Amino acid sequence: MATKKESYTGADIQVLEGLEPVRKRPAMYIGGTDSTGYHHLLWEIVDNSVDEVINGFATTIEVTLHKDGRSITVVDNGRGMPVDIMPKQKKPAVEVILTTLHSGGKFEQGNYIHSGGLHGVGSSVVNALSRKLVIEIKRDSKKHVQTYSRGKPTSALKADGPARGTGTSVTFEPDPEIFGEKLKFDAELVRERLEAKSYLHKGMTVVWKDETATPHAHVTYKHDGGIAEYLTKVVAERNKPMVPPGSATFYHSRDNGVRLEASLAWTEATDEHIRSYVNGIPTNLGGTHEAGLRGAVVKAVRNYIETHDLTPKGVTLTAEDIREGMVAILSTYVVEPQFQGQTKGRLNNPEVTAQVDGVLRPALEKWLNDNKSIAEAVVARIILAARAREASRAASQAVSRKSAVSHRLNLPGKLADCSSTDPGLSELFIVEGDSAGGSAKQGRDRRTQAILPLRGKVLNAEQASTDKVTTNKELQDIVSALGCGIGSDFDIGKLRYGRVFLLMDADSDGHHIATLLLTFFYRHLRPLIEGGTIHIAQPPLYRVDIGKETYWALDEADRDRIIREKTKGNAKPNIMRFKGLGEMTPDELKETTLDPKNRMSLRVTIDNALETDRLINDLMGKDVSARFKFIMERASEVQELDV
Repeated sequence: MATKKESYTGADIQVLEGLEPVRKRPAMYIGGTDSTGYHHLLWEIVDNSVDEVINGFATTIEVTLHKDGRSITVVDNGRGMPVDIMPKQKKPAVEVILTTLHSGGKFEQGNYIHSGGLHGVGSSVVNALSRKLVIEIKRDSKKHVQTYSRGKPTSALKADGPARGTGTSVTFEPDPEIFGEKLKFDAELVRERLEAKSYLHKGMTVVWKDETATPHAHVTYKHDGGIAEYLTKVVAERNKPMVPPGSATFYHSRDNGVRLEASLAWTEATDEHIRSYVNGIPTNLGGTHEAGLRGAVVKAVRNYIETHDLTPKGVTLTAEDIREGMVAILSTYVVEPQFQGQTKGRLNNPEVTAQVDGVLRPALEKWLNDNKSIAEAVVARIILAARAREASRAASQAVSRKSAVSHRLNLPGKLADCSSTDPGLSELFIVEGDSAGGSAKQGRDRRTQAILPLRGKVLNAEQASTDKVTTNKELQDIVSALGCGIGSDFDIGKLRYGRVFLLMDADSDGHHIATLLLTFFYRHLRPLIEGGTIHIAQPPLYRVDIGKETYWALDEADRDRIIREKTKGNAKPNIMRFKGLGEMTPDELKETTLDPKNRMSLRVTIDNALETDRLINDLMGKDVSARFKFIMERASEVQELDV
């Protein structure tokens, strides 16, 4: 138990010398003594070797995880750390670097133009927190070796024979007194980090050896495609296709004044994903360089939309809408980076934001204009994101979205459900009117077909506010029956029916209701359309009896064809036109429209998302001028008006 000390004098003040502060408070230097801090020791040594590559002094880095899983070796073919005696300290330069905080060759720009290690503590911190560290240096045709333990040299630097070439090798084992006995290096994590390095630095060869694997792993990474190739890999790993599928990615590189590389693409994901690096160091917490990238993307896309008159009606595009689904890799090189802490998780240089924005914005604008088909698909995806955001904001508050499979009490009362709970077998028919609903309920296959009657025309989801849409009784019933939720709570895995049919009268009112429903599905449940779930049933408009044979015609043209082809001799056709589905008997409705063996239907698909969005907004939105123009331009095409 600690005791309270009454006196407090100069004798109580401690001055920690050398590397004592590191061992006393390791979290201050490596973020913690957990697995993250354990691996940070390796990143420090690897980044020193990468600095040699960045500045043109090395081409290859080799990392070997030894059999015990705790010791690891990093080798590069750079210049080799200096071994000459420093006059003031009277010690070899390498010993000063490894035993003194804030020592190194990166404080002045002459040795390293770009570097990830500017604090001068990385190597010394690794040494301080290692049970054993061995450094081997090849330079001046000699091999030099020195050993350390917990920050202190256990041997003098000595020449160990001749050597060819130059370079530095560091072998170390993190100290179990600091990290505990259980921690080991995560081989897969190290491999992934090294592979990422090979993408970031075109021309660099990275060799990974894992002696803990059976058999031993030996992999060489070299990616001449750089971060553009890296982006393709990241997109594939996230398993969300690019928009449009298989499209090219934006890539830009500049090494004149501002040295940076950036590659990005839009995907079907609902979040943005940015991997950023400064001088080869991953900045997981972002920073000013990421702010420049985000700003450049938003400005470039907005300019493209305004220039090409693609601004949507009835919705405001936010910066988050524009970046939704974006996957980007950003690698910047800063002469004097200001990192947040020794772990370098965030870049704080304020001037970098404008530098990145100034380089990337015009380059991205040009790319969008040069790739119009990709740009329009991206804009359509952005508009969809904006509409989905506005729709989901109120939807989550107004509609119950629990799975109807497990919560049958949530189903609407007028739904005649099927007995099957397998979405692959189940079908839902949304039927116009109670009369037609009655015939459909009697004519259906009760095992697999559910019927949901609608009363009159549903709400226009394009003109109504989101609050009205989500509180509308008819639309609520549809969402409850489907079971998959709406807005931010949408989960296609809870969809109760593999196919949904819109079954309306074959007249103008029926077409109008179907259009209203399609607008609702497109704006609020678009994944169902994209997944091929939504169908438009094709009930016949005419029954044609010729002799003892009965034929069904979808429309006038189909009726005339049947009469022409099937009428023989003196037989006179008996033609009956259905005013609505309610006039059909259950058997007739089953035979013509419900039975999968005989029925016809149209699957709803989206060929051009941008054009579809514009058409729905024009024909169903609040702006009547677009509809007036549409009617006036096509009035001459109308042969028969149903009023």
